[in-house]
Amino acid sequence: MENIAIILIAVALSILLGLLFGTLFYKRKQKKRKKEDEERSRLIIKEAELQAENIKKDRILEAKEKFLKMKQEFEEEANRKKNQIIANEQKIKQREAQLAKEHETLKRKEADLDEERQSLAQQHELVKKRKEELDRFNAQKVAVLENISKLTAEQAREQLVESLKEEAQTRANSYIKDIMEQAKLSATKEAKKIVVETIQRTATEHAIENCVSIFNIESDDIKGKIIGREGRNIRTLEAATGVELIVDDTPEAIIISGFDPVRREIARLSLHRLVQDGRIHPARIEEIVSKTTKNIEDEIVEIGERTVIDLGIHGLHPELVKMVGRMRFRSSYGQNLLQHSREVANLCAIMASELGLNVKQAKRAGLLHDIGKVWPEELEKPHAIVGMELALKYKEHPVVCNAIGAHHDEIEMTGILSPIVQACDAISGARPGARREVMEQYIKRLKELESVGLSFDGVEKCYAIQAGRELRVIVDAEKATDERANQLSFEISQKIERDMQYPGQIKVTVIREMRSVAYAK
Repeated sequence: MENIAIILIAVALSILLGLLFGTLFYKRKQKKRKKEDEERSRLIIKEAELQAENIKKDRILEAKEKFLKMKQEFEEEANRKKNQIIANEQKIKQREAQLAKEHETLKRKEADLDEERQSLAQQHELVKKRKEELDRFNAQKVAVLENISKLTAEQAREQLVESLKEEAQTRANSYIKDIMEQAKLSATKEAKKIVVETIQRTATEHAIENCVSIFNIESDDIKGKIIGREGRNIRTLEAATGVELIVDDTPEAIIISGFDPVRREIARLSLHRLVQDGRIHPARIEEIVSKTTKNIEDEIVEIGERTVIDLGIHGLHPELVKMVGRMRFRSSYGQNLLQHSREVANLCAIMASELGLNVKQAKRAGLLHDIGKVWPEELEKPHAIVGMELALKYKEHPVVCNAIGAHHDEIEMTGILSPIVQACDAISGARPGARREVMEQYIKRLKELESVGLSFDGVEKCYAIQAGRELRVIVDAEKATDERANQLSFEISQKIERDMQYPGQIKVTVIREMRSVAYAK
């Protein structure tokens, strides 16, 4: 038992000694670590102070450099202003010296004028005295003549005036007659000279409109893609553009037929894009036609802006500029309307220049005189009146508006530009080869044919194709049933027979298409 107690005591002492030594060791290690942390903190603080000092020196240097730069700029600006002030002072001194010289010159001239005034006063007194002497002499002479002729001076004057009046009237009538005849001859000769010179100085080429366009393709294999399965592609393209596509045996070509040049151009560009893209199906065709139509509208605006810039016309309303661009795709008796209007504008400018009138107003009136022909709405008014109303709406000058409205004598001419526009319009249209009346009548008949179809309820679109031998009518599927479509084709054909004159026969085709559209999101 004693041995066990001794062992336990020894173990306890060993444990206590181990704890004591471990505590001492741990405290020494903590003290050493604390000393190292303090040393590291001092180093970090010292390094931070050095960096702060460097940053402070850099900022001070930058501030000094900026101050020196600002000082230099201020000194340069001060020197520049000082030099400018010195230069202005020198100019002022030179001007003062010049004014002093002019003042001396004026003084000398004033003295000379005083001397001349005194001399004139003396001469006036002398003339006055001589006039009084002459009046006395004339009075004596009149008294002697009255005694000789037994007439007073007033009676003699009246007799002399009467005799001279009759002689003068006879000579004046003769002179007036001669002058009037000479003026008529000169005016006719001068007017002919101005017209001839004006026509010679203007030589605009005219593009005669046709009713077909040719679309060239690389191979006949593409024709099958354009036609599509059971002809669905070509039908979609014809319905979207309002033209007829003739795909026949003509090698590597497709004929686009239609009287409206805008529709033909849209169809041609759409075909070109579809062939380049290679994806030809109804949905793609409608997308391409929609984009092409937007591009054509942008091109119309560009053509109008380029035209007014070429003619030097400024301040024209954007809507009028757009209608000027539309003229490019319209014709007047086969004469391109834009080229005709440009030619009339140049003719008016030349004539106004020869006659000393306002050239700018004359050019505006000449360009806008047929603007009523391209107004998209169908109005039962002459195109001259429509054009005048448009010009008034867009704040054109009253002289220009009257010239537009009076160039076909629909209203009374109130300005000198009105007969000039009328004459220039006649000159442009009367030149040989400029117009073809047959084409205009043909297009008018096609437009009347389309208007007959559009006059019925439920009709969305109407296109005259195949040179007016067929009328295709597209109806709204929600407003017209199949039975109504059959009835509509009969009613339209009957109205065409009653109201129109045409050769041969006209086929009326009513198309009713139902579309159901849904979107997967």
